[in-house]
Amino acid sequence: MLEVTGLAWTVTIGLIVLLLALDLILASVRPHRVGFREAAAWSVFYIAVAIAFGIVLWMIAGAEFGTEYFAGYIVEKSLSVDNLFVFVIIMTTFAVPEEHQHKVLTFGIVLALIMRAIFIAVGATLLNLFSFMFLVFGLLLLFTAVQLFRHRDEDPDVEDNAVVKGARKLFPVSDEYDGGKLVTRLGGKRMVTPLFIVLVAIGGIDLLFALDSIPAVFGVTEEPYIVFAANAFALLGLRALFFLVKGLLDRLVYLSVGLSLILAFIGVKLILHWLHVDISNSVPEISTPVSLGVIVVVLTVVTVASLIKTRGDTSAKAHAGSLRANRKAPSEQDR
Repeated sequence: MLEVTGLAWTVTIGLIVLLLALDLILASVRPHRVGFREAAAWSVFYIAVAIAFGIVLWMIAGAEFGTEYFAGYIVEKSLSVDNLFVFVIIMTTFAVPEEHQHKVLTFGIVLALIMRAIFIAVGATLLNLFSFMFLVFGLLLLFTAVQLFRHRDEDPDVEDNAVVKGARKLFPVSDEYDGGKLVTRLGGKRMVTPLFIVLVAIGGIDLLFALDSIPAVFGVTEEPYIVFAANAFALLGLRALFFLVKGLLDRLVYLSVGLSLILAFIGVKLILHWLHVDISNSVPEISTPVSLGVIVVVLTVVTVASLIKTRGDTSAKAHAGSLRANRKAPSEQDR
């Protein structure tokens, strides 16, 4: 087991809060359209910070935990790319002005971190108390993988999200944006702006993503500290990655297939671990280095295959994938 001191937790959380505060300050003080050069610089910075953290962890805790962190980080980073698809859909659906997209994404990431921290705490507690939760998590990932593969050519319906529907029922919503405000006043009546609904939509969608991302990273490490760090550093770079690759997302036509394979693989890994612990020691387990290798190979293959496919077929368009059938089926031209 990895022994993490209170000081280590404090320093890690403090670093994450500091980076989030920096993002929030930049978004609030200077709302602007984020260009490619700026997005690339921030992406390199966040990846460098994540790698530096992993190297320090490797040196302090050893190769085993260092490998688990990098495997968890790659899993979360790959799953977060699917988040980007949904973010693009949300931004397009609600016509978010470009100068406020930075702020929306940063607040959305804060909400995501808070929700995932709760999921991590609950998941770690359940795994410590009940070993059969490895089986439950494994089956959940297998179900998610099957659903994602079945609906790989669809996009989630943002307006049909239960959280968004609830927000619209609870609060009166204005028709127009009021700068970067979440609340405005029209005709003497206080109303929330579409920007508020966008934040709710991002938070609600990310809650669904946490249902598979947290069990997935627990599939490569059982250490809550590593799970939290991998999630946090993957999400911190999500804002910059959005502006960097949003124009390229349509070309990743096989990403949903690749993610479904990764989730299925980790689901099997969790089930084998449960069988090894609770049923028989003779049941083989999948090691973390093997998991890391499989994940990297799958992501490389689907990325290359996607680029080859879209180069030869300009009509091919990527979709985020959905866990259930979408009422708004993709049009024939999107297939």
